[in-house]
Amino acid sequence: MSRLFRSRWSALLWAGGIVWTAYDVADSAPREQAGTNSSGNATITDAAGEAVDAADLIAVANAAGL
Repeated sequence: MSRLFRSRWSALLWAGGIVWTAYDVADSAPREQAGTNSSGNATITDAAGEAVDAADLIAVANAAGL
């Protein structure tokens, strides 16, 4: 592996491959669409898919000291 970084160009190509792989993996992740509630406002969901309201966000911000 140390031979790889003797040349700047080979190191640049190696790093480009790592970035390309990371982009490809991140791009293939499913994207969640925000839904709407009965009043037509957009809803926010957490990682478990449950709806989150403003009171929940305020509680988390207070607990985190923000």
